[in-house]
Amino acid sequence: MTSESIASPSPFAAAWSLCRREIVRFLRQRNRIIGAIGQPIIFWLLFGTGLTGVFRTSGQGGSDESFTVYFFPGTLLLIVLFTAIFATISIIEDRNEGFLQSVLVSPIPRWSMVLGKVLGGTILAVGQAMIFLLLGYFVGIHMNAVQLLSIFGLLVVVGIGLTSLGFWLAWRMDSTQGFHAVMNLLLMPMWLLSGAFFPIPTNTSSPGQWILSWVMTLNPVTYALGAIRQILHAETTPSFLGGETTGQFWLPGVGLGVTITILFAIVMFALACRAAGKTRRGDWI
Repeated sequence: MTSESIASPSPFAAAWSLCRREIVRFLRQRNRIIGAIGQPIIFWLLFGTGLTGVFRTSGQGGSDESFTVYFFPGTLLLIVLFTAIFATISIIEDRNEGFLQSVLVSPIPRWSMVLGKVLGGTILAVGQAMIFLLLGYFVGIHMNAVQLLSIFGLLVVVGIGLTSLGFWLAWRMDSTQGFHAVMNLLLMPMWLLSGAFFPIPTNTSSPGQWILSWVMTLNPVTYALGAIRQILHAETTPSFLGGETTGQFWLPGVGLGVTITILFAIVMFALACRAAGKTRRGDWI
């Protein structure tokens, strides 16, 4: 049998195989399930309960809501972030175990491998986030079908962006310990400075407030969180194109948030594909 008679595998079929492998691996590791969704729920309950008595946004011109409700969108993104960390760390494990080398020598394009890994992590992240989203009904967060579908689509885009970012970082590393350190150093501040704990200040009279405002404004996760928050409170803050200023704080609009989030996902996926296209030490060992 000649090499010409052997049919080349479909890149999308190969991507789906790698995606399904990530899902099966996740379901077989119960500690990952507990860590990915359990820890954000604990954070939400502890911080929400502890800070509800001192947190109010009505004094700044916003709605009178508890910190449990305010922290809810941030917890959604935290679940996606944790899943991105756990999903992309498998790249280092696959390289050390030899599985990655067998994928690299197969006749499939590198972007197909990246797509499979990213889709697997995104499906896991969005699935867990949607389970948590349904828990919002118990704290008075009611959504219609349009809001639910809108948040679902936005979470998919966020999952692609964060998982691609995790892939891009993991591809360059050889140890899981170093990967965890870098991810915590990068992704956790991205989440903390996204408006999950506190909104973006508009009063920049002090240098500290000015720096904080600009860092939060340049953070791409800020726009995903702002869009989710606007969608959840569509009845009271229907800002779709620009941004909304409520007293001393600023919140990105839905249109701006969706646009920045899509661009972030595209750029991160392109960077992940570019990184995977370069041979590095350890890929063939």
